[in-house]
Amino acid sequence: MSKEENLECSFCGRKKAETDLLIAGVDAHICDKCIEQAHGIVEEEVSEQNTSALSKDLLLKKPVEIKAFLDQYIIGQDETKRAMAVAVYNHYKRLLQTTNSEHDDEVEIEKSNIVLVGETGTGKTLVARTIAKMLNVPFSIVDATVLTQAGYVGEDVESILSRLLQAADYDLEKAQRGIVFIDEIDKIARKGDNPSITRDVSGEGVQQALLKLLEGTVVNVAPKGGRKHPEQKFIEVDTKDILFIAGGAFAGIERIISKRLNRQAVGFSASLDDDKIDEEHLLQYIIPSDLKAFGLIPEIIGRLPVLSYMNPLDAVTLRAILTTPKNSIIKQYTKLFAMDAIDFTIEEDALNYIVENAVAYKLGARGLRSLCEAIFTDAMFELPSAEEKVLKVTQQYAASKLTNSTLKKLRAAS
Repeated sequence: MSKEENLECSFCGRKKAETDLLIAGVDAHICDKCIEQAHGIVEEEVSEQNTSALSKDLLLKKPVEIKAFLDQYIIGQDETKRAMAVAVYNHYKRLLQTTNSEHDDEVEIEKSNIVLVGETGTGKTLVARTIAKMLNVPFSIVDATVLTQAGYVGEDVESILSRLLQAADYDLEKAQRGIVFIDEIDKIARKGDNPSITRDVSGEGVQQALLKLLEGTVVNVAPKGGRKHPEQKFIEVDTKDILFIAGGAFAGIERIISKRLNRQAVGFSASLDDDKIDEEHLLQYIIPSDLKAFGLIPEIIGRLPVLSYMNPLDAVTLRAILTTPKNSIIKQYTKLFAMDAIDFTIEEDALNYIVENAVAYKLGARGLRSLCEAIFTDAMFELPSAEEKVLKVTQQYAASKLTNSTLKKLRAAS
């Protein structure tokens, strides 16, 4: 018997004649069957490591738990919080499924990007930021108003992803499962019904450029921004697992909703009690066709399948925002004063006075902080150096600090 026929696999002991292929190493041999088995073990191990690494970083909770977490930071907006909780939960379930080979089958779950409609200061950005904080994923906010078509003055659509990379400390894996909030999405609405009249480079042109990004594609991203550093190397970013949340005030969309509802309310059903329309909160009746009438192209609406709305803030909600949430405005000022050992208290009448001015001047939730700054600035300047460290804010004290000129300035800035 020749020396070659005596060769055998060092792992399973099969003779060369019993194998299809026997590969020689320095002091050992391995057969094709052992190679296949080892390859399967390696693939399984890598898949488990990826899944456990994703699960470790991603703090995914059930929709009820997500809404409960949002309730700590956001007052009201229950419909939006429920819709967001379900959409985010399903998105990250989909992401966990794709990293787990056990669930690999023919059913492919598609992405559920979100569009939020609501007046300025109602909490659209806060909802998105709070969810990202809870999930422990990178989060970036981009302003759609600065975006233009490639080749024109302004920022390219790809700059959206460069900001997400920065938020993820240039960790590509983390960035590819992050959340991007596109603010002022309504400002890129089509300017006219006929798109061929002029080149709409900051309107429909941007919407067209966003299509592939929202759906999922591999994009060459300049990490430092495209035009200022042309010599830099591009990073390939896959957007299929990035969740996009678009938000906009859509000023005037209530007229479109009202017109549609009035047109439908014709005939015998118009007299039914169930068909009564809440004229003060028309946004609750919003449907995708209203966004199309406003100026968003049908293709981009299809890539933002989850549509929700933010209710306008009334006096009761604004009053709760001042003191109730975990990071409420008054709690923040209490902590700031406590750092200088200042005993800070604010009376109920003063809180109501702040809310009344916010409602009267239509300042919204953002205006509450501006009003508080105007009232507390003198005290924050003087008390850290004063001997007596007590601040009791009454309605009279608040009124003395809020002059008409101050209120006019705040209204103009809002």
